Amino acid sequence: MKRIAIVGTGGRGYMSYGMPISERFQDCAQLVGLCDINPKRVEYVSQHLAGNPPAFTDFDTMLNVTNPDTIIITTVDRFHSEYVVRSLDRGLDVICEKPLAIHPDQCQAILDAERRNHRKISVIFNMRYMAHMEKLKEVMLSGAIGKVMSVDFQELLDTSHGASYFRRWHRLLDNSGGLLVHKATHHFDIINWLIEQDPVSVYAIGTREFYGNDRRQHGPTCRSCSRRSSCEFDLKGEENATIRELYFDCEDADGYLRDRCPFDSSITMYDNTSLSVQYSGGALLSYSLIAHSPYEGFRLSISGSNGRLETWEHSSGPESGDSLFHIKIYNRQGDLITYDTPPRQGNHGGADDRILSALMRGVEPTSLHQHAGSREGVMSVLIGIGANESIKTGTPIRIQDMIDVDTLSY
Repeated sequence: MKRIAIVGTGGRGYMSYGMPISERFQDCAQLVGLCDINPKRVEYVSQHLAGNPPAFTDFDTMLNVTNPDTIIITTVDRFHSEYVVRSLDRGLDVICEKPLAIHPDQCQAILDAERRNHRKISVIFNMRYMAHMEKLKEVMLSGAIGKVMSVDFQELLDTSHGASYFRRWHRLLDNSGGLLVHKATHHFDIINWLIEQDPVSVYAIGTREFYGNDRRQHGPTCRSCSRRSSCEFDLKGEENATIRELYFDCEDADGYLRDRCPFDSSITMYDNTSLSVQYSGGALLSYSLIAHSPYEGFRLSISGSNGRLETWEHSSGPESGDSLFHIKIYNRQGDLITYDTPPRQGNHGGADDRILSALMRGVEPTSLHQHAGSREGVMSVLIGIGANESIKTGTPIRIQDMIDVDTLSY
């Protein structure tokens, strides 16, 4: 029986971990404690979870009182590494939300702590557990396209999803590393996993043209803005009981405002990004992320020595609603091979429950090597971290210059 404690009781910690662990995994896990710097929020979550696990505002006190063996970390991204290292140094196993870290020094501190304590880290890359991605991995392992030489990945966020990052704490690079770290770490991990090569160098450009920059007249928050009745970006968070009670009713305790205007000039992350990555096996990645698309989805193509793979998803907009995910293989004999995969039910295409079940019960659902540890977490975030540095300096960034690569072999 795992003894689980959670640090960070925002929406992810509460609904993606607290609720299922306390309600559906009682046969293998016990939620023994919750910690958050906001006393109102952590108490609210405690009262709304089965068993009312005790609430704490001090991390060490929680560990001393509850004696967990595993910590789940769902705090603001810039604090992930701190809690990972502190947990490892207490001899605990760690489950960390992506991104594992947002700075090279944080990555190195995590790898060093893992090695000296002989503990292991699990990183939440739920995208690996989506039915569509599992099928992609199977196709890649079959050798259908041969040696990978080129990858193109385009991520499109619509103005509902995209704007949400620009009104929350993610809006500041110092908090989240921006979308190239917080969001794109999913995509970089999937590519690393699919092609089984390590990133060597990254070159990137990024701009902020749609959000921020006081592009519209606005108030400090949606709730206080005199123009909200005519603004299509109004959050209307008061209408959602969970957002209202978890955030708005708790903001006087720590000052965190969840409905900041996405056009405020204090925003520091980019909404248009494009980068190139060179890989150890010779593959080249072209990646772009647009946070203000009229529809949401992604497009991925992988070209190899034997053919080309193409797949896509439209999750909003006029072409959404397809009941199947499609993968097309174009081989060099002129054939077109199509795989159609139905999605699973549940959050993130059923991936949240699938990865949590694997972590709680210790049994992976397939033999596709979906579990991600510190190495996978570091190699994915270093692409985004390097991209941010490349945007800043205008030069390519080498992975080996950001970290002691020898520690990745642990």
